[in-house]
Amino acid sequence: MKRLVTTTALTLFAGAGTAFAGSLAEPVVTPPVLTPQVASADWTGAYAGIQLGYGNLNVANQIDRDGDGDVDGDDETFAFGGGLDGNGAIGGAHLGYMWDFGNYVAGAELDYNAANIDIGSVGELDSVARAKLKLSYDMGDTLVYGVLGAAKADATIGGNDFSENGYVAGFGVDYLVSENVVLGGEVLYHDFGDDFDGLDLSADATTVQVKMSYKF
Repeated sequence: MKRLVTTTALTLFAGAGTAFAGSLAEPVVTPPVLTPQVASADWTGAYAGIQLGYGNLNVANQIDRDGDGDVDGDDETFAFGGGLDGNGAIGGAHLGYMWDFGNYVAGAELDYNAANIDIGSVGELDSVARAKLKLSYDMGDTLVYGVLGAAKADATIGGNDFSENGYVAGFGVDYLVSENVVLGGEVLYHDFGDDFDGLDLSADATTVQVKMSYKF
């Protein structure tokens, strides 16, 4: 009996010693796992603003060189005396709306631009109006987007007013400076066909503009 009591006491003492020793060990701290969160702006809503930039206009007359009664790919395009390029300022105002779908943002925009682009003695480009569809990739406070739409040009040629419809395509970027203010830029190509308002003139233009918008 005495031996049993002694053995039991030693066992209890050993267990207590182990527990005591364990209490002296430094606790193991598992650091929290931090998952980076990228803040994403909500781009849904209407916006309006202004744009200003530079435009280049190319004009050429069309000649039915092969005599088939139609100016087509078999003909050469002759510019007046070798080429007419006009350069100048272009700027105006825009109004649009965007829908935020998470990684992508879709939008529609209307703009009007007054222009001061002379094409020598032939005339000048007076204005360009555009109706654009935009598809953007959402990078948080930045949108990178493509543009496709319709454009209308008004010009003074030979002292008379003419206008022609065409298409516009290009790309741009928007950056959200604050909750309501957006700065951006666009590079757009315009093609008004080979028969500008019945004048047998081909016309195309490239514009580079900076934009400032207010989100409502």
